[in-house]
Amino acid sequence: MHAQPAEAAAAPTRPGLLRQPMSVWATAFAAVVAFMGIGLVDPILPAIAENLRATPSQVSLLFTSYFLITAVAMLVTGWVSSRIGGKRTLMVGLVLVVVFAALAGTSDTVGQLVGFRAGWGLGNALFVATALAVIVGAASGGAESAITLYEAALGIGISLGPLVGALLGDMNWRFPFFGTAVLMAVGFLLVTTLLRPTPKPAVRTPLAAPIRALGHGGLSTTAFTALFYNYAFFTVLAWTPFVLHMDAHGIGLVFFGWGVMVALSSVFAAPALQRRIGTVRVMHLALALLIVFQLGLALSGHGGIIACTILSGIPIGLNNTAFTEAAMEVSDNPRPVASAGYNFVRWLGGALAPYFGSRLAERFSASTPYYVGAVCCAVAIGILIVRRRHLETLERVDIDHTFQDVPADARA
Repeated sequence: MHAQPAEAAAAPTRPGLLRQPMSVWATAFAAVVAFMGIGLVDPILPAIAENLRATPSQVSLLFTSYFLITAVAMLVTGWVSSRIGGKRTLMVGLVLVVVFAALAGTSDTVGQLVGFRAGWGLGNALFVATALAVIVGAASGGAESAITLYEAALGIGISLGPLVGALLGDMNWRFPFFGTAVLMAVGFLLVTTLLRPTPKPAVRTPLAAPIRALGHGGLSTTAFTALFYNYAFFTVLAWTPFVLHMDAHGIGLVFFGWGVMVALSSVFAAPALQRRIGTVRVMHLALALLIVFQLGLALSGHGGIIACTILSGIPIGLNNTAFTEAAMEVSDNPRPVASAGYNFVRWLGGALAPYFGSRLAERFSASTPYYVGAVCCAVAIGILIVRRRHLETLERVDIDHTFQDVPADARA
C-alpha cells in the first residue's frame, strides 16, 4: 500500500466540547441551576421534617410531587414549544421555577411546601425538556457533544445542589429555596439576553405525539428500563439522608462527592465506554454496579453507607448519559418528541421511589428501600435482555461512531 500524504490521511477534527456559542453556555448555566433543584433539599430533609413536624414519608413528597408533575408536564412541553418557540418556553419555565422556589421558602406547613414543589416541577419540565433540544440545536460538534454538555450540566448541578443546600440550609432551612430563586432569575436574564429567538417548527407538535412516540419498540424499551433505573437512582438520593444521621454539612458533603462522581462518569467515562463496548453494554454494566452499591447500602455500617453513596454516582452517571443518548438515537421521532415521551416514563420512577421507599422503611427496616432498588435494577437488566432486538439501532450507531474514529488509512 502506498503511503498517503499526511493531509489526506489525517482524520477530520471535531470541534472541541468547550468551544460553544455563548447562547449554549447561557442555557447550560440555567440547566445547572435547574438540576441543582433536584438535590438541593437533600441536606435539609431532616431539618424540614423537624421544623414542620413531619415524618420522612411526608417530607419525601417534596420529591414525589416535584417529579410527578415534571413527568406529566413532559407530555405538553413539545406542544408548547412548537407554538411559542424554544426560547419563550425556556423563559416561561424559568419564571415558574423562580416564583415557586421563592414561594416554597415561605411555607409554614409541609402541605404548602409539597404544593409549591409541584409548581416548581412544572417549570422545571418546561425548561429541562426544551433545554436539551436547544443545546442540541445550537451546540457545535453534533448531538454527541451536545448531550455530553447537557449531562455535564446535570452532573454539576446535582453535585452543587447538596452543597448549596447545606451551606444555606445551615443558616435556615428556607434559604436554599430563596437561593435557587435568585440563581434562576440570573439564568433567566442570561437566556433572555444571549439566546437568539429560536424559530418555531414548521409543523406543530400534536399533544399526543409523545405518547405515540412510545409506540416505537426501541424508545419504549429505553423509557421503561429507565423507569426502573430511576427508581433505584432516587432511592439513593431521597432516602439516604435519613440513614446517614449527619447534620446538613455532612449530608451535603457526602452528596457533593456523589455528584462529582456523577459528573465525571457522565462526561468522561460514559462516552469512552460507549465507543469501546457500546451503549447497551454500558447500561448492563452500570445497572449491575448499581445493584452492588444498593446492596452495600443495605448491609453496611455508617462508613460503608458513606462510601457506597459516593461510589453509586459512578453507575448513575454512566446510565444518565447512556440512556439520554439512547432515547435521542433509538427512534426516528423528532428529538423533542422522543425526549418528552422518554422523560414522561422515566421521571415516574423518580416520583414513586421517594414516597414508597420511605413508607417501606417505616413499615419494615431502613435497609428495605435499597433491596427494592436492587430488584428494580435487576428488572431493568431483564427488560434490556428480553427486548434487545428493539435496540439493534443503537448497536449500529455505536459501530458507525467507532468506524468514524478510525483513521482514514486504517479503514482501507
